[in-house]
Amino acid sequence: MAALIRRIINTTSAPAAIGPYSQAVVVDRTMYISGQLGMDTASGQLVEGGVEAQTKQALVNMGEILKSAACGYENVVKTTVLLANMNDFTKVNDVYKQFFSSNFPARAAYQVAALPRGGLVEIEAVAVLGPLTVADNKL
Repeated sequence: MAALIRRIINTTSAPAAIGPYSQAVVVDRTMYISGQLGMDTASGQLVEGGVEAQTKQALVNMGEILKSAACGYENVVKTTVLLANMNDFTKVNDVYKQFFSSNFPARAAYQVAALPRGGLVEIEAVAVLGPLTVADNKL
């Protein structure tokens, strides 16, 4: 069996990892994107404006990582949303649907005890590299 290639994705257009992990890892055609907080790339600080602003920034950061691997939001097949407060679920959805507007990725959402740096939301994703064709959903 041929060995699969593992490639580390790193871009200065998104905040650097704040621990011993990569922004993303690609194996074959699958990209695993580490959880993105609503951090400003230049300052390294969480953006102001509450959960909506942090959600938008987290997804912008994810977009920069996707772009660095020649992908876009349409390549995302699964996300996990971590919330400091589940009562923010609707607010996060309102921002989320600005980035994912059709053929939504699969998703899970959880409330957690705390997020790094006091964040209100963190979003991780799995994407498939290359062109994707949307098939009829009838099996």
